[in-house]
Amino acid sequence: MAGNSQRRNRRTTSKKGAQVGSGGQRRRALEGKGPTPPAEMRKGHPKQRAAQAKAKRAAVAQRRASGGRGGKSASEMVVGRNPVVEALRAEIPGSALYVLQYIDSDDRVREAIKLATERGIPLLEAPRPELDRMTGGLNHQGLALQIPPYEYAHPADLAAAAYDRGEQPLIVALDGVTDPRNLGAVVRSVAAFGGHGVVVPERRAAGMTAGAWKTSAGTAARVPVARATNLTRTLEAYQKDGLMVVGLAADGDVELTDVEVLDGPVVIVVGSEGKGLSRLVGETCDLRVRIPMPGGAAESLNAGVAAGVVLYESARRRA
Repeated sequence: MAGNSQRRNRRTTSKKGAQVGSGGQRRRALEGKGPTPPAEMRKGHPKQRAAQAKAKRAAVAQRRASGGRGGKSASEMVVGRNPVVEALRAEIPGSALYVLQYIDSDDRVREAIKLATERGIPLLEAPRPELDRMTGGLNHQGLALQIPPYEYAHPADLAAAAYDRGEQPLIVALDGVTDPRNLGAVVRSVAAFGGHGVVVPERRAAGMTAGAWKTSAGTAARVPVARATNLTRTLEAYQKDGLMVVGLAADGDVELTDVEVLDGPVVIVVGSEGKGLSRLVGETCDLRVRIPMPGGAAESLNAGVAAGVVLYESARRRA
């Protein structure tokens, strides 16, 4: 009827116009949200609270260690997706893995979380400002691994442990070696050739950082590293305990093949690649030994290689 044309909202044509819909919300609601995150990363989960408490305890231990008490070094942060994954693959110890909130996940992030979970390392979410502060503004890419303070042994413990096992101590002392990778290489060689530990000075020397751990290929978990307040006095204490101190020097008085004390209790002292042994350390050594290099193309070897050569010769004679 004609009057019906005035009815409100009455369709007067068969052509359909714009329809009110959900705006795609229903479709998006049906899409998957990816794998379920570990319990340690779920907000409010008991395991996340436990992980946060563990990380806080580690932070307290770090602050105490940085105060210089005991035989610990300060903890450090490994930042960036590739460095964190490589550190976890190398079984470098970690006290917490910090993951950026709402991180854009990829294979490296997933592998880092998986490795940390398998090793029982707490996973903690952190907002970007907090992660920036913790990493000193470095390009962390949303991942940061906290390395706990390394617990150094006492130099006297290295020889005592060898004697307790009925073995002649074989120890390497580093004088002025500042590259952590050289320290890691020496630790690896000590493990390979049956040595009993490494001694490093407390100041102006490489320490057991993440780089040293990585170069050691996991052997740092088995080879103790001791830190000496004064390397010269430590060597003198070893001499009083019956150990021979053999220093490596390019101008040494004796060739390595002629040294007869390597099958007994001995400390092998390796200097820096540039300056070699310091004056006081060189004067303290019982013998100054040179490694024969018939090739002549190189004047010296770096600390890691030189220590490996002498450790091999010592292991050969002991066998």
